[in-house]
Amino acid sequence: MKAIILAGGYGTRISEESQFKPKPMIEIGGKPILWHIMKTFSAYGINEFVILAGYKQHIIKEYFADYFLHMSDVTYDFTHGKSDVIVHHTSSEKWKVTVVDTGLNTMTGGRVKRAKEYIGNEPFLLTYGDGVADINITDLLQFHKKSGGLVTMSAYNAGQRFGVLDINADGKVLEFREKTQGDGNMINIGYMVCDSAFLEYIDGDDTVLEKQPMERVAREGKLMAYRHTGFWQCMDTIREKELLEKLWAEGKAPWRVWED
Repeated sequence: MKAIILAGGYGTRISEESQFKPKPMIEIGGKPILWHIMKTFSAYGINEFVILAGYKQHIIKEYFADYFLHMSDVTYDFTHGKSDVIVHHTSSEKWKVTVVDTGLNTMTGGRVKRAKEYIGNEPFLLTYGDGVADINITDLLQFHKKSGGLVTMSAYNAGQRFGVLDINADGKVLEFREKTQGDGNMINIGYMVCDSAFLEYIDGDDTVLEKQPMERVAREGKLMAYRHTGFWQCMDTIREKELLEKLWAEGKAPWRVWED
């Protein structure tokens, strides 16, 4: 199974850093938040990734092009009049990473649609490249399989900042909509499981994933919610980045579910 990660937006709310790099490449503890997300998936045996890039996509490609050397001890030997590179030790992951340039101004749904040829005809994981969590991916996948839904999203209680999910006792999403003053607090935090047929609900580049496609799946009774009660934090602002940095530096990062 592949994990698809949205990583193409401008990241304007954290422009202090995103003016230089895509938001998923902003570092927490010396590693891009994208790396942290991938490590979480990898801890559950998900090692094939499709990165949906756009804004400054070359930075993501260059990072993975040099990733093996970044994670290794290397000797550069020029004593014989040429450059010999000797790799001694490496701690790089056994990842297969496809970085797709999905366009500069393509909407979230359009980015997913553009990756159709790399996704194939099997279910896939889908998440945003700016949020970390300690979600149990195995439990999430089992929930999706048992639910019989087309799409399962992870739902989390995070206040009134984002769009709202109305969920029944069986986990079925009755409605997916923007928040109102009277709404509850369960929001979509990504970490979704989608059957490949969901791609047919996306029209093209101008389609916002969280609007027409998700709203239609909800109306059809095929959108499910996996309730996550652990840790989740997005990184929209410098303050949120500093919070994640602090947790990491103190060895208290809940999303670090992998072993060194």
